[in-house]
Amino acid sequence: MQGALADAEAALNARFSPNEPRPAHRKIPRRDLKDFLGRSWATRQHMWIDRVCSAWLIRRFVDPKAKFVWLERVEDKPKRAIGFDFDGAEFTHVDSKVTFEVLLTSFGLESDVGLARMGLLVHFLDVGGIPVPEAPGLAAIVSGARSLQPDDDALLQSVTPALDSLCQTYRMEQG
Repeated sequence: MQGALADAEAALNARFSPNEPRPAHRKIPRRDLKDFLGRSWATRQHMWIDRVCSAWLIRRFVDPKAKFVWLERVEDKPKRAIGFDFDGAEFTHVDSKVTFEVLLTSFGLESDVGLARMGLLVHFLDVGGIPVPEAPGLAAIVSGARSLQPDDDALLQSVTPALDSLCQTYRMEQG
């Protein structure tokens, strides 16, 4: 069963998220939220799990007025935009953490039980590891939303209620 799940996960990632970033090896500095308000954030277009969940996290918990730039080529990142989830981005995979987890650590959000559990889910779907029961459901939701939405702005908007609900469920289970 584990082997079949790993094969399915690898197939999903290869199809929906090619060119995954290689982990950087550095300390994750703590960031002050006020330095990141009202900014433009940039990542690779055609979002998959880590990018869509990271964009949701940024909009919900870091920068409610964040604007996003969806890059066809990371070399085209606007100079003042904050990059995430690509090689050389300010926020990307570090050691064993995926971008979502790096954002949690950077902004001191890892103590929120809902977000911490979301981190485990995103980690599993992005790079594998400890299976999370909700993983197939979230992968199906994001896959379906990607096929229905014309662009990444619409994708983020369409999956936001599901991500909000999942995070709240995780918080209630801990209460």
